[in-house]
Amino acid sequence: MARYNGPVCRLCRRDGMKLFLKGTRCDTPKCAFERRDSPPGVQQFRRGKQTDYGIHLREKQKVKHYYGVLERQFRRYYQQSARAMGNTGDTLMSILERRLDNVVHRLGFGQSRAQARQLINHGHITVNGHRVDIPSYQVRPGDIIRVKNRAKSLDLVRANQAEQQRQVPDFLSVIEADIPEGHVLRLPEAEDVSIPVETQLIIELCSR
Repeated sequence: MARYNGPVCRLCRRDGMKLFLKGTRCDTPKCAFERRDSPPGVQQFRRGKQTDYGIHLREKQKVKHYYGVLERQFRRYYQQSARAMGNTGDTLMSILERRLDNVVHRLGFGQSRAQARQLINHGHITVNGHRVDIPSYQVRPGDIIRVKNRAKSLDLVRANQAEQQRQVPDFLSVIEADIPEGHVLRLPEAEDVSIPVETQLIIELCSR
């Protein structure tokens, strides 16, 4: 599967905000966004006022970069949310929040979504007792996300938990046990989204 392999700090600078793509490093002075918060590229020439299309596009790109999805997958999520009942924007963000890599990250098992994807791909995470190695897997209320009971998996996750103090959203809960475990309590709602986003701009762009 295709993926972005370039410098991720460049994405933060392009979107004009910290996307926390490098985990705890983004909270240190080493963060490139703190040192250079200007957009990437040649700085001598500045364009004028951003167009209406550019504003809509930037909002969509920001969400794609934040959750680590590519254009084709994002379009599929939009089509899925457009068919569902209710607010399309809220449904779209709920689908993105329900991705297994996002849930593993927000439970504190991975420092970033990229690291959470790696944990899932390498078989360190189980869902309801079964190994799931698909980062885009959609969790459901009642699902139990647990670290695989082997030394390597436990050491990786415990090191991540010790290095960061992440606030767990209300739709998830972490069980303090010998084997790190998280429960999905309900479907995520608009207030559970951890990035400020104007969903209406995204829907207007994708519906063209």
